[in-house]
Amino acid sequence: MSNKFSKQQIKHISQLAQIPISEKEADNLARDFTETLDVISNLQSIDTKNIEPTHQVTGLENILREDNVDEDRMLSQEEALSNASETHNGFFVVKHLLENKDA
Repeated sequence: MSNKFSKQQIKHISQLAQIPISEKEADNLARDFTETLDVISNLQSIDTKNIEPTHQVTGLENILREDNVDEDRMLSQEEALSNASETHNGFFVVKHLLENKDA
């Protein structure tokens, strides 16, 4: 069973999404969407009644560790700020990176 997308449907979707597309892009998208739906339709026809769900297939497992703070490697706030060119109330001061064009 083929679920065919028309170029008009693609143009309608692009208009709703406010994404301009060319005639060639509409043709390509209609073909690609139709192919995708055909693949999904084909997958839906497979009998999976006796198949156990698979969440992953590699057998790998996460290795977790305790989230312990190594206080020997910690810097005090004073040490952390010692090389800063400018600070304010215990924080780093940096120049603006982005400009607000609307302001």
